[in-house]
Amino acid sequence: MKAIMPFVLSSILLLGTVACDNKAKTSSSAPDTTDKTGEVPTDKTILANQKDATSQVRRDQLNADIRAREQRNNVIGGSATRANSDLASEVRSKLEANIPSSQLTVAAKDGAVVVVGNVQTQEQLNKINSLAKEIKGVRSVKVVVKIVPAVPSPKL
Repeated sequence: MKAIMPFVLSSILLLGTVACDNKAKTSSSAPDTTDKTGEVPTDKTILANQKDATSQVRRDQLNADIRAREQRNNVIGGSATRANSDLASEVRSKLEANIPSSQLTVAAKDGAVVVVGNVQTQEQLNKINSLAKEIKGVRSVKVVVKIVPAVPSPKL
């Protein structure tokens, strides 16, 4: 039984890694790929993103994600080499928690992280690199983010 458990657990982790190969986004309005930076947000989009990122449900999800990653790291020995999807997801969580009005997409490959999208201010842009580097396993960060203040929503 003891010999089977590590095998079963690693199989589940491997399946999860392969199945979750999509990009990690801080909001639903973030770009779908790291090839583009996204569109100019409206003030309603920014408010909706911020409300979602700061809601109790979202906070609980972020905390559950962090706990799951910590447990997974403890099981596999806490290696600095991380699965690309785990790394992207953890960086996304960190950015979403600290820059809730952002529209960012995060991709990772072999410790190299790419962050693309839009933020509202220079201060938010300046935070991205240091926040991403706080995550264990991040070796380099490429930030392709524009400062795009929200435009007023069209009134109907």
